[in-house]
Amino acid sequence: MAQNTSIPVFKLYGESRNWPASDLLHCESIHSRSSLYEWHIRTHQHADLVQLLYLHKGQVEIDIEGCTHHVTHACIQVVPALCVHGFKFSPGAQGYSLSFSAPLITQFEQQFGRPLQVLSQATCLPVKGSRRQINTLFSTLQSEYEGQGEARDMMLHSLISALLVWLNRQCTPAPSGSSRVERKRSVIHQFNQLVERHYREQLSVTHYASAVGLSSVHLNNLCHEFYGYSALNVLHQRLLLEARRSLLYTSMTVSQISDYLGFSDSTYFSRFFRRHMATTPKDFRNHPIRDL
Repeated sequence: MAQNTSIPVFKLYGESRNWPASDLLHCESIHSRSSLYEWHIRTHQHADLVQLLYLHKGQVEIDIEGCTHHVTHACIQVVPALCVHGFKFSPGAQGYSLSFSAPLITQFEQQFGRPLQVLSQATCLPVKGSRRQINTLFSTLQSEYEGQGEARDMMLHSLISALLVWLNRQCTPAPSGSSRVERKRSVIHQFNQLVERHYREQLSVTHYASAVGLSSVHLNNLCHEFYGYSALNVLHQRLLLEARRSLLYTSMTVSQISDYLGFSDSTYFSRFFRRHMATTPKDFRNHPIRDL
């Protein structure tokens, strides 16, 4: 059975909206979302998000790729992109969920100078003696995320860097999977990385398919399976994300943004933007929809 018809694919659980334009991460308490679903986050997956679930107090039954384990101690569960997962919390459980978008992960990998292998392993890490440190990191992250303090982005990146350093120190590399599903995920992961590196070059789906060793038809089928839409739509969504962020957070003109994103002219860029966003770039800048 195709995965997109059997396992829901969300940006954030229970939501069908695209990633918010204002941030490349999302931080929330366990209570804020789980209490809406009777403390049960049912099995689902994210095509291009990595999540860290931090349980501070309470209990959680974690279902990862069909394997269930019951956790009663403070821990961080790493949920890689494309990993099928679900959580059943004890009522009143305390902790946080932190979600990273693919562009943000790329930024941190550049900062670290290597791939963040820790984010590709579905690992549950007890925090043990680091509990106070980890709880402070997550609570400060949520406070900064929800606020608008001076140098907010700098503070968020500093806190995430400290958290990723801690995670890296706890983990050892996991053996790569050889199953058919793992091979599919590996290809999609390669595709995600290539899109992140080259989306401004406006390369064709055929080019990306060749780069990951597939036909265009096969890559499209995989994208429909894991994303719920075509490979071309994946490329378009990445361009739209950068277009929205450029309109909101830079002083570049529409023509400059068009050039920056590899469009042949600003008229074509404006048509592309309006077709997908139902508004012009100028109107979006003047009246932004920040929660898309």
